[in-house]
Amino acid sequence: MARGGQVVKAGVSFGSALAIAISWSANKSLLWAIVHGLLSWLYVIYYAVRYHFRLLD
Repeated sequence: MARGGQVVKAGVSFGSALAIAISWSANKSLLWAIVHGLLSWLYVIYYAVRYHFRLLD
């Protein structure tokens, strides 16, 4: 059971780091980077759908 918890924790950490990197690249704002880091995977998925796949145009 502990291994599953480690995987989830690593996924959350990676998601936060990825969201912060994408946010900083797009906005150059520390405040937005923090907010998007807290939202982590939600922001990463939104960004991919909105800007990479262009599904929300």
